[in-house]
Amino acid sequence: MSNLPEQLRYAASHEWIKVEGAVGTVGITDHAQHELSDVVYVDLPKVGAQITAGTTVAVIESVKAASDIYAPVSGEVVEVNGDLVKKPELVNQDPYGAAWLFRIKLSKPTELDSLKDAAGYKAQIGG
Repeated sequence: MSNLPEQLRYAASHEWIKVEGAVGTVGITDHAQHELSDVVYVDLPKVGAQITAGTTVAVIESVKAASDIYAPVSGEVVEVNGDLVKKPELVNQDPYGAAWLFRIKLSKPTELDSLKDAAGYKAQIGG
């Protein structure tokens, strides 16, 4: 059973977001990192990038495959997790903590309403 923190919102494409004020922290779910297996490389967006919900914003490569990471909401990237460049394995070790991918200043906060809560995401992945 995947770990699913209740305070997060989840995209159908397996990203999570935690919003504090006008900024959301984004990462991939425990389920997603488990499906990818051993992560070996993370390609993050550039700070200042304007992104639109549902578009590819990052790539995570594992020993199995490369996987696109989609923006759960629209806005401006205000910070990226540089630790993942040197330690991509953090994605497998702590997907909801140390392995956050980027932070985004939300331009359309109402987009959060289209994301799933923990129960909805759990149902999607068959939990």
